[in-house]
Amino acid sequence: MIPDFLVTHSGGFHADELLSSVILTRLFPQARLVRSRSPEWITPKGDRIIYDVGGSYDFAAGIFDHHQRGAPLRDDGQPYSSFGLIWKHYGREYLAALGLAPADIEAIHASFDEGFVLPIDLADNGVLSPAMAGPLASLTLPALLETLKPVFDESDPEADDRAFHRALAVAATFVEARIAQSAAKLRAEGLVYRAITAAGEGRVLELPIGMPFRSAIVKAGADHLLFVVHPREKDWCITGIRRSEEGFELRADLPAAWAGLTNGALEAVCGVEGASFCHNGRFIAAARTREAVLAMAALAVDEVLAGR
Repeated sequence: MIPDFLVTHSGGFHADELLSSVILTRLFPQARLVRSRSPEWITPKGDRIIYDVGGSYDFAAGIFDHHQRGAPLRDDGQPYSSFGLIWKHYGREYLAALGLAPADIEAIHASFDEGFVLPIDLADNGVLSPAMAGPLASLTLPALLETLKPVFDESDPEADDRAFHRALAVAATFVEARIAQSAAKLRAEGLVYRAITAAGEGRVLELPIGMPFRSAIVKAGADHLLFVVHPREKDWCITGIRRSEEGFELRADLPAAWAGLTNGALEAVCGVEGASFCHNGRFIAAARTREAVLAMAALAVDEVLAGR
């Protein structure tokens, strides 16, 4: 069905129908977005998709609400919001519309669902409390989108709709950027796998440019790797490999003697001409040439192995 109308509720807005609108307006740019609770609009017809309102979930009828008794649940029993329902049925088409490689669509659809859509679903249904984010609770995406609502004493009757469309543009930016990052991560994996093969049993992975590398290293089972080097715009860097996705503990730190040093002071300590910087946290350092950064990497590896 190609709808003439995309219908969601009027009044205050939340992340779930905003993000649903991101997907649907991209897929059906010719459709008019209507915000209403009027029965004439929220009753299923062949010319519309209705979401986050209407008291029913029926893909064939084009209605995607989750507030009613017997609301839809995922296979694992977790609740959907309207965003989860729209993503389930239209997410793959949306990814294709963004121009993603067909071979990547299923993987990105699943990862975006788990990492982006599901948290919105759980928060909207009260299963996931924003308080779990601690001091960052007011900076989560749902909270930030809601700050774009009109203030309580705004008297203009069009203010809600204007605010919704402003928030929609912001929400679209985040969705598209997150998906672009996911697609880039898949592209990076192929480059990292080739670099791992080239490195053999070496402890240093050399990449042609900076890119996401940790997940590919883990998937490849390359547990022997300790450091990654790659060129930047004007120099080269060496960085550690985090032990886990969360946290900052590394498989190996750069030498303690390098911490916080730059240029001549760093050259004097490490003995490598061209060494230019080492972060005080010892997770990244830089050099002016490839030869210099590889020499630093060799020294760092030697120190780690000597200490084992």
